Amino acid sequence: MSQRKIVLTPFPRQSPLRIAVLISGAGTTLRNLIEKIASDELDARIRLIVANTFNAPGLQYGEKGNIPIAVIDRNEFPSRRKFGDAVFERCRQAQVDLVVLAGFLSRLVVPEDFVNRVVSIHPALMPSFCGKGFFGHHVHEAVLQCGVKLSGCTIHFVDNQYDHGPIVMQRVVPVLEGDTPKTLAARVLQAECEAYPEALGLIAAGRVSIDGRRVRIR
Repeated sequence: MSQRKIVLTPFPRQSPLRIAVLISGAGTTLRNLIEKIASDELDARIRLIVANTFNAPGLQYGEKGNIPIAVIDRNEFPSRRKFGDAVFERCRQAQVDLVVLAGFLSRLVVPEDFVNRVVSIHPALMPSFCGKGFFGHHVHEAVLQCGVKLSGCTIHFVDNQYDHGPIVMQRVVPVLEGDTPKTLAARVLQAECEAYPEALGLIAAGRVSIDGRRVRIR
């Protein structure tokens, strides 16, 4: 019986990893990445921050850190593809290695040259509690309503389906008796703040490869 040939798509080591961070809101994940980089816990450089609205409070972190900022309003484009083209063109101009979604609430169409070069974090354990409509407090409300005992976060590569790309890393947190969406969200956020920089560090170190739907870490 012939064995399946394994084809790995490796990520070369990048030092520092040049990233664009995409935000829509408060920028909590962006702030965490800036702090991890400043403390030498993450070998990366943020070359660009993209927001889909001028009202994103997280833009303040770019202004304070003297990081280039681009605001690209989804409402100014006739289609999701045209919007994505504008976003990724700015990322090309910034010469980034990886696009990091950090609470970015506009869906993107990933172009060929950015396939497997976009990552995101989801506040649940995919493939549960994910897909269209599952974002922010909606995720934690659904977790509590379902009565599951564990939740957490998932870092994954982004493809052109909702919350679907290959999974890099997951962290588990308990769902406690008496939890509310707010208390559960706070516990998941703590896990996110450690897991996302760790996953990006693995990519920066060239330790990540993709084999179909499976991410392999050396």
